[in-house]
Amino acid sequence: MPENFKEVDPKYAKDYSEDSFWEKIKGVLKSAGLEIIYKALQLYYVMQLPDCPIHIKAAIVAALGYFISPLDIIPDVIPVVGFSDDLLAVGWALMTAQSYVTEEIKQMARDTIDRIFGRGTSDGLD
Repeated sequence: MPENFKEVDPKYAKDYSEDSFWEKIKGVLKSAGLEIIYKALQLYYVMQLPDCPIHIKAAIVAALGYFISPLDIIPDVIPVVGFSDDLLAVGWALMTAQSYVTEEIKQMARDTIDRIFGRGTSDGLD
């Protein structure tokens, strides 16, 4: 991750890294649900686009850093509501990056879900 992202939101940007993102994705399917993983993957792939502006990339890093961070407003271990704050952060960043979420980005996210969790897992995601 470029260093200038850390200057934008140091509170959660410090928690973002490629490795921590993939560890979180693999570890939260049952507790967080497929929808948040799908949205987080869309953000991840939008951030990889060379034409994505730095302010949108910074918002994505902050949201994914919050998603990855073990320090949440609502701890992830609380059943049902534990990931609601993560979903809000990811949803906010997704709204910010909405114009960059193409069908190709969505398909990349679905393909990744199927690769990690098994073929057909992404069926029904739009």
